[in-house]
Amino acid sequence: MKALRISLCASLATFALAGCSILGSEQRDPVTIYAPDIRVPARAEWPTVGWSLVIAKPTAARVVDSPRISVRPTPGELQVYRGVSWAQPATELVQDAVQRTLEDSGRIPAVASADAGILGDYKLVMDVRRFEADYAGAALPSAVVEINAKLVSSRDQRVVASRTFLQQQPATSVEVAQVAQAFEAALTAATADLVGWLLVAGRDDAPLRR
Repeated sequence: MKALRISLCASLATFALAGCSILGSEQRDPVTIYAPDIRVPARAEWPTVGWSLVIAKPTAARVVDSPRISVRPTPGELQVYRGVSWAQPATELVQDAVQRTLEDSGRIPAVASADAGILGDYKLVMDVRRFEADYAGAALPSAVVEINAKLVSSRDQRVVASRTFLQQQPATSVEVAQVAQAFEAALTAATADLVGWLLVAGRDDAPLRR
């Protein structure tokens, strides 16, 4: 996990939990930016496919599609940590992780984001449902990453397969640095699961396209 400290402004309300200040007061504070470095080695069970893929920009609720690091101190209440941020919104972190893993896997001939203007045999559509630290009544939070993914045939817009991926990784303390590390672990696991599923689903469907 890379943390970059730069001078930005944070202006939020005040909230405290388990000795850790989650929301800041109306003041200018330095912001630490966390940049998860997701690298998932190709797994032996992943098939090699002969089709190409376009990854659509993931969707998410506004509170999720943000560089703010969200935390749920109690059920039904969502806050953000003070003085910290992701390097990118959660949707971009997810897309970059999946695309990099596919590109580096050697299992697929071509993969690109939708804004690259390249046509693919299949399209991956993702909805990031949760990207938050959740205390869930415990003393320490867990990083929760939940992604719904759909593999769509570009030829006829048929949904080939759909699945929801959920990963929860407990943090080792309430400190944001450890929470960020838990997020990196959860996103790595979710990415590995999603990519493996995607390659198998596309492999199994490819003969039906002929």
